[in-house]
Amino acid sequence: MALETAQIQDKLSATFSDVTFLFKLEKDILSIEVPADKITAIILYLKNDSELRFHFLTDLCGVHYPDNELERQFAIVYHMHNWYENKRIRIKTYISGENPSLKSLTTIFPSANWMERETYDFYGIDFIGHPQLKRILNMDEMVSFPMRKEFPLEDGGRTDKDDRFFGRTQSNK
Repeated sequence: MALETAQIQDKLSATFSDVTFLFKLEKDILSIEVPADKITAIILYLKNDSELRFHFLTDLCGVHYPDNELERQFAIVYHMHNWYENKRIRIKTYISGENPSLKSLTTIFPSANWMERETYDFYGIDFIGHPQLKRILNMDEMVSFPMRKEFPLEDGGRTDKDDRFFGRTQSNK
């Protein structure tokens, strides 16, 4: 029997009756919005349930929404895959912009290690309990987080590039 979207929704709603889920079907992938304080328990359940079997964490990334209210300025998005049924789901949780932090998933999925480090490196999100949360791609001396929307797109004081080569000159006609 193929794993259906309704079955996933029903099992999550029954198991976590105290949680308000927001379910959406986006491009044939079930997207589930969950509260940040329940994310670890829900992902652990999705992995360990004998019918759901979402054993593979495909991706984990951050998103910055600076125009949202303070408690929803950052989102962490998890993509999980059930190889037995070839079913994919997306789980999204929002966290505060004041102190963006969330529990690490490295004890559930060791593959989350580098994905959480990359998310920290670019968004400054602290993954509590991560075994080695430090920059992975940017310089250690960097004090800002380049994927945040307030990060400047380019250095206005650069003199080493000529805008003519980038199609940014105004015609003098």
